[in-house]
This record gives sequence, structure tokens and C-alpha cells, in this order.
Amino acid sequence: MLNLKRAAVFLSVVLIFLVLAAPAGAEGTVLNDLNGKTADISSHKGAPRLFLFWTTWCPYCRTEIQTLDHMAPKMQKAGIEVFAINVGELDHKVAKFIGQHMLTLRVLLDRDGRAADNYDVIGVPTYILLDKTGKVVAHENAFPDDYKNLLKE
Repeated sequence: MLNLKRAAVFLSVVLIFLVLAAPAGAEGTVLNDLNGKTADISSHKGAPRLFLFWTTWCPYCRTEIQTLDHMAPKMQKAGIEVFAINVGELDHKVAKFIGQHMLTLRVLLDRDGRAADNYDVIGVPTYILLDKTGKVVAHENAFPDDYKNLLKE
């Protein structure tokens, strides 16, 4: 009987820690773009979304953002909202990079890294693909070539 009580207490403590350690989610995640326009990336319910978390100093990010810039029009035509989310860099550095590479993709600024934390991003580049209900269907470091199949599931 004593072992059963200990097990119950132990499981209760574990559950409390799991709840406290769970990611906060993206509710109310509002970011600015370089023009000062805001975007609540958690409010785009009803349409699938693809986020690329990136930085200008990361060589892999440089490749991935150009891939995404190339793929974005096709994806947007298919009803997928696409955002490149720069993590923790100064606006002028991001603007300079976008200008040098002639990117047309909408870039949002995650100045404090909160959006990256909300989506459990631990390194860049990271793609997050959400289905139309907001469920994460891909969390990858390279462009999810099978994005169409992932959204059908």
C-alpha cells in the first residue's frame, strides 16, 4: 500500500513538471516585418502555414531562405501562407541581407526569440509546417519537399 502511495505521489510530481515544461504555444505571437507592419502568426487559422526560422550569419540559412523565396509563390498559389522569421538580429542587418539577395519573401522579425521558443526551435535553419488547424506537421532543418503530402494527412 505504501508503494502505491509513493508511486501516485511520484506520478503526480512528474505530471506537474511535464505541464510546466510544455511549450507555451504560439497563441498571440505577434511579429513585425521590416516595414513595421505586424503579423500575428498564430491567427492564420484556416490556411496551412510554413515558417522558416533563420539568421543572416548561418550559411545553411542563406541557402534555405533562397530556396524558400523561390518556392513561396508556388506555395502561396496553393493557399499556403509562407513567412521567413529572422531570429534575434538587428533590423538593418536583415534589411541589408534581403536587399543584397533581392528576396521578395515576407520577412518577420523575432527580435527576442520568443516565437522561436514557442515553436521549439533549437537551431537554425528550422522549417515549421502547420496544417490548416494549426497542428505542426513538420519540424525540419531543410525545406520539406513532401509538404503537399504532409498537408493531406
